[in-house]
Amino acid sequence: MFFTVPTLLTWTRIVAIPLIVGVFYVEGMSLQMKNLLATVMFVVFALTDWLDGYLARKLNQTSSFGAFLDPVADKFLVCASLLVLVHLQRADVFVGLIIIGREIAISALREWMAQIGASRSVAVHMLGKVKTTVQMVAIPFLLFDGVLFGLIDTGIWGHWLIWIAAFLTVWSMVYYLQKAVPEIRLRVKK
Repeated sequence: MFFTVPTLLTWTRIVAIPLIVGVFYVEGMSLQMKNLLATVMFVVFALTDWLDGYLARKLNQTSSFGAFLDPVADKFLVCASLLVLVHLQRADVFVGLIIIGREIAISALREWMAQIGASRSVAVHMLGKVKTTVQMVAIPFLLFDGVLFGLIDTGIWGHWLIWIAAFLTVWSMVYYLQKAVPEIRLRVKK
């Protein structure tokens, strides 16, 4: 449960956080190299999200602990990276507040809905997956903050993508709240 291959991969996302943040505090390394290293680490660790789920199903090593830890690791990785980007002035603080605030609010909502036996009403929806995908593209673009393949200005693309992610973040939060309200009203009346 705690030490299956999929769970260990999930733990790597949590371990990655100080590594990605720490890169920007290493002295004697150019900013361009720091950007590249942080980007590569983020992409590699973000890919473990897909890999741990695949392996858990393939190796029949799914667990309730893994199901709990996986989204927590994702949220930690995204939130820490956003804080770095805000600190580097590559992402607006308002975007950071929207995304981090939504993660806290929806996590709390899901916990509450589970306590009242209505967790199915706030199950992961495609809108949330699209939001996560856009975030997972925007963040490495902003970490890299350069021209990719001589064509793509990742700073500009990342800027627009992170704002799209913020919009999708609000939209998905409204969606989950709309799904939860009828269940909440039903439970409160009892």
